[in-house]
Amino acid sequence: MAEISALKAELRAGRLAARDAMSAVERIEKSLQLADHGLAAIELSPGTVVSGFLPIRSEVDLRPLMAGLRGRGARICVPVILDKERIEFRELLPDTKLIDCGFGTSAPGLEARVLYPDIMLVPLAAFDRSGHRIGYGGGYYDRAIARLHDQGRDPRLIGIAFDRQEVASVPAEPHDIRLQAVLTESGLHSFDTRLDRNETSLFR
Repeated sequence: MAEISALKAELRAGRLAARDAMSAVERIEKSLQLADHGLAAIELSPGTVVSGFLPIRSEVDLRPLMAGLRGRGARICVPVILDKERIEFRELLPDTKLIDCGFGTSAPGLEARVLYPDIMLVPLAAFDRSGHRIGYGGGYYDRAIARLHDQGRDPRLIGIAFDRQEVASVPAEPHDIRLQAVLTESGLHSFDTRLDRNETSLFR
């Protein structure tokens, strides 16, 4: 287990360094490309709850995609760190006032409604072609998804990354939850056999 953790830490550091090396202009351009692909490929109905996230450090800027999905009738929410173990998802409206939530994050305050995602746009440090991801090391999303499963909910899990965050293989552990797809600037790439329209089956 310690060996797997060390390997994950190495892969995480390498892919985050590659992401950090992108210029601000390149990140903006690729975030817009990602948004275009996501709007073309993610199917939803009015009222579908989609969790996104507000960018920190060199993450993909999901705000254009979240705005576009809201325009198609989705309800958008973002994660809020409650403590060292838990996050919850609060509704993000165009006029929502954001508060500082620690670790460089901001999110809606207590007055915002707590939502339960039908589709989760999941941040990550690294991913492979089997749908395994390496997060930032806190385990917040693994625990949040496990709680949703315990409640009988089964959100669709779409990782969000730049292409350069792909690795050959992510060492999987029992608690790791596999993604159904990853959305990057090159498209929405599905890892299951139940493909939605406009999706590709695997990376080319």
